[in-house]
Amino acid sequence: MVGLVRHVVLRLLLVGLASLAAVCGSAPVGAADLTRFDFTQIQMGVSFTVSLYATDLVVANRAADAAFARIKQLNDLFTDYDPKSELMRFCREAEPGRMYPISPELWDVFQASQRFAEQSDGAFDITVGPYVRLWRRARKLHELPSAGRLAEARPRVGFRLLSVDPTRPQASLAVPGMRLDLGGIAKGYAADEAIRVLKEQGIDRALVAASGDIRVSDPPPGRAGWRVGVASLDAEKGEPSRYLTLQHAAVSTSGDAFQFVEIEGRRYSHIVDPRTGIGLTDRMSVTVIAPNGMTSDALATAACVLGLERGFKLIESIEGVEAFAVRMIDGQLQTRETPGFASLEDSTKE
Repeated sequence: MVGLVRHVVLRLLLVGLASLAAVCGSAPVGAADLTRFDFTQIQMGVSFTVSLYATDLVVANRAADAAFARIKQLNDLFTDYDPKSELMRFCREAEPGRMYPISPELWDVFQASQRFAEQSDGAFDITVGPYVRLWRRARKLHELPSAGRLAEARPRVGFRLLSVDPTRPQASLAVPGMRLDLGGIAKGYAADEAIRVLKEQGIDRALVAASGDIRVSDPPPGRAGWRVGVASLDAEKGEPSRYLTLQHAAVSTSGDAFQFVEIEGRRYSHIVDPRTGIGLTDRMSVTVIAPNGMTSDALATAACVLGLERGFKLIESIEGVEAFAVRMIDGQLQTRETPGFASLEDSTKE
């Protein structure tokens, strides 16, 4: 399982296809040669759903199997729970200051992660692993990490301690004992790769949902896009009140609606600020829409760490990215959205 899982804060709706069964259903009139199929597996510690349109069950099964196989392959590379994963071997075996060969997949994620770290002034940082381990313990024991433990971890955290060769797949760590955590970007990358694999299998109309990360290609037959609901900041509430219509895009939500711990009367998010080592205490949910899953995944986390003002300044500086945020202040909900967010909304009644 990759990092600390961000559980579902986006809810995929079945886009008005009320007659669909759990596994498949008839396509709309005018696309009689296509049928919708839905497949679900536990991957990367969360429920991955692949929804696709295909001519028959044989084609659908083959495509879904290929997509899930790719997701599993990536988890075997990226997880920090398995000491045999490539990520953990790199952390353990890379000699400080010397380049170490890595797979093209890890190289892609490292390069993107460092780019987002630079853009966010370190609010997004995959070297946060030593802090994340302390907060996993905190969640289990309901006990805050001690000042001593945080101080011990601090010299091993900082995105500038990771160097990535821009020309070939290799990277280096500056100090021993570093531990990388890809929880804020790996699921987005996996969703991107699953869509790519489905395309190779001849599937053009598909959606891949991985907890709070969703990636879509062409829309369902007869539709302008896939309909996605943005859930409330309050996990106990029902259906979302706002919906998006998306095609060839990704959407990710970060926040503390599902993953948090209360210690000594204070609520701490599973998202850890890499600059302080402390779990976020601001009640906030940020939904980001971007051209690909890596971007939406990383920016949603970065915006939570930066806060609304700086987070939205970052998001608005990146072309093709929109966002919506909800924040709880003194019991009152405040919302904010980028100028282009409204153009992605679906207001139809279904």
